[in-house]
Amino acid sequence: MSAQSPKKLLNVLRGNQEAVPPMWLMRQAGRYLPEYRALRAEKGGFLALAYDSDAACEITLQPIRRFGFDGAILFSDILVIPHAMGQDLWFETGEGPRLAPRLAESRLEDFVPAPERLAPVIDTVRKVSAGLPPETTFLGFAGSPWTVATYMVHGQGSKDQAEARRMAHAEPERFGALIEAIISATVNYLGDQIDAGVDAVQLFDSWAGSLSPAQFKKWVIAPNAEIVRRLKARNPEAVIIGFPKGAGGKLAAYAEGTGVDALGLDETVDPHWANRELPKGLPVQGNLDPLALIAGGDVLKDAVNNILNAFEDRPHVFNLGHGILPDTPIENVEMLINLVRKG
Repeated sequence: MSAQSPKKLLNVLRGNQEAVPPMWLMRQAGRYLPEYRALRAEKGGFLALAYDSDAACEITLQPIRRFGFDGAILFSDILVIPHAMGQDLWFETGEGPRLAPRLAESRLEDFVPAPERLAPVIDTVRKVSAGLPPETTFLGFAGSPWTVATYMVHGQGSKDQAEARRMAHAEPERFGALIEAIISATVNYLGDQIDAGVDAVQLFDSWAGSLSPAQFKKWVIAPNAEIVRRLKARNPEAVIIGFPKGAGGKLAAYAEGTGVDALGLDETVDPHWANRELPKGLPVQGNLDPLALIAGGDVLKDAVNNILNAFEDRPHVFNLGHGILPDTPIENVEMLINLVRKG
């Protein structure tokens, strides 16, 4: 247990309990907010917003002004790393991100790195850090190597990550070199975020659930452990949340093997099981189903109480099990805040 912090969320991530769990919501800065939609209509597409430091700062601060969350999450995207590594990045309307050339049919060695593409994101961090209330924890983030690699290999998202899994099996040396390149870029990126003012960072491994136990150990646990090791060597006070979505029964092995300071749980995890099986005292984050938030009413109330009861004796950050959905009613978010804070 470490010294108490005036920032409640940071305090919990460092292993201390708060009487009322601090909270933030994944994707809290985004499409469910009318003020975000208005700014996007004015400024243009998602990537234009993410690389406009004034706009990205404003979007990061919007949910803090409206709801007073305990944490602000940087407005950006996990795919800025492959963009900085030399892939072209754009977003197709209604279809999501695209990367080219795909590594399934090209070579990483032929990419021309463009690290300057990350400069606007670091500028955003500085501006948000200067504008946040002093009690608000500022969270940066990056994608974990396995998830980022799946996009780089396939050129877009996919249902089962088959091309990346095939490369990992058939060409482990080539795939390992890609993972190492992502690790190095990610450590530098997260270190720069910390230097510019974030209080903690989250590693998003959105596709961790698609791997067998042996492949999970090799391509999820080992690379994230290396990021934790290198980042803490560079920034000894770094606080790191790991979020291996879909890991299920492999969560305890992930927590122990990576050395993350806190563990994010998706909505498929039984919180009572997690409380029993995870290392004692490990801070956890989550894990309300985003659809329960849309449903509201007694569904929301029962789900919130179940999570709060499960983690009443453990450091806990209340959050969703994945990102907030665009059609989430504002009044349901307000209800959620009241339920958690017992207002």
